[in-house]
Amino acid sequence: MKVIIEDSSAVVRAIIEQNLKTYPEIEIIASVPNFKKLVYAIENERPEVVISGVDINEHNEQANLKSLLYDFHIPVLILTEDTSSMTSNEVSEIIEKPNLSSYTKEFFEELVTKLQKLASSPANMSCGSDPKASFKILCIGASTGGPSAVSEVLQGLGNDFPLPILYAQIGADKNMAHWFSNVCHNVRVKLAEDGEEAVAGTVYMAPADKHLVVDYLRPNGKPVLKLSDEAPERFLRPAVNKLFRSVAGLYKKNCLAILLTGMGADGAEGCKMICENGGWTIAEDKSTCAVFGMPAAAIEMGGAKEVLPRGKISQRILELVKE
Repeated sequence: MKVIIEDSSAVVRAIIEQNLKTYPEIEIIASVPNFKKLVYAIENERPEVVISGVDINEHNEQANLKSLLYDFHIPVLILTEDTSSMTSNEVSEIIEKPNLSSYTKEFFEELVTKLQKLASSPANMSCGSDPKASFKILCIGASTGGPSAVSEVLQGLGNDFPLPILYAQIGADKNMAHWFSNVCHNVRVKLAEDGEEAVAGTVYMAPADKHLVVDYLRPNGKPVLKLSDEAPERFLRPAVNKLFRSVAGLYKKNCLAILLTGMGADGAEGCKMICENGGWTIAEDKSTCAVFGMPAAAIEMGGAKEVLPRGKISQRILELVKE
C-alpha cells in the first residue's frame, strides 16, 4: 500500500513514518509539509492513500481537503484535533490527532486498519465511480512523443472500434497520416476535412495549422467536423483544448477523452470541462510519458477521471465503450 504523509509538523511526520515502516504492507513514498508539495508528490508518485494532518478550522485546509477528495479522488485518512464536525465516508477516514506523547501501539493499529479500508475502497485510484452513460465519441490529445503513444493506443483498440476518433496535436500532415495507416492496420487514419461527417472506426487528425472541432451533430447523431483558421490558443493551432471543449459542449456525458504525453498544459482545461459536463477522461501516467506536462496539468486541474500507464489505456477504453 503506497502512502503519502502530509503534516506541517516535521516531528509528527517522522513519528508516523517511523512507526508505519514496521508494517510490511505499507510503503511510505513521500512525506511533505504542505498541500503544494503534496500535489507534486501525488502527481509523481500516485499514492493509494494520503494521511493528512489538516486543521479543519482553517478555510484553506478545508479547500485542500475537498480537492483531495473530489478533484484528485485520492482516499484520505485525516488526522485532526477537531473531529466533532467531520464524518467518514467511502473515501475518507478520521482519527483524532494525539499529542506527541500519545502515539501508542493502539493508535497505529487503528490507523493501519483505516488505511487498509481506504486502500480497498471502490474510489481508490479510479477517480470516481464508473460512468453510467454510453459513449459516442473518442477524442485524443497529445504533443511531444504523441505519434508513438497514440499509435500504441490505437493498435490496442482492435478491429471494428464502434466510435469516431478525433485526434489533435501539432504538426499532423499527410506523411504522418500515411505513417499511422501503415502502423495501425485496425483503424482508418486520415486528415480531417472541413464539413466531413465522422464515422465509427476512423481516426480524424487535425491538419497542421488548423483547429479541429465538432461543428454540430446531425439528426442521426453523426458529428460534422469543422476546420478553422481562428487564432492559436497559447500559440497552438491546432489546440487540444479547442477540440475537447467542442465535444464537451455537444456530447456532455457521452464524451470520452484521452490525454497523452506532451509538453505544456494544452488539453487540461478541455479535460476539466469534459468532466464537469459528465464525460470521462483518462490521463497518461508519468511512468510512460515522454514528457509529463499535459497529463500532469490535467491531473492538477482536476480534469483526469483516471490516470493509467499507456499500456493499460486501450483495454480501459474498450471496457468503458462496452459498458
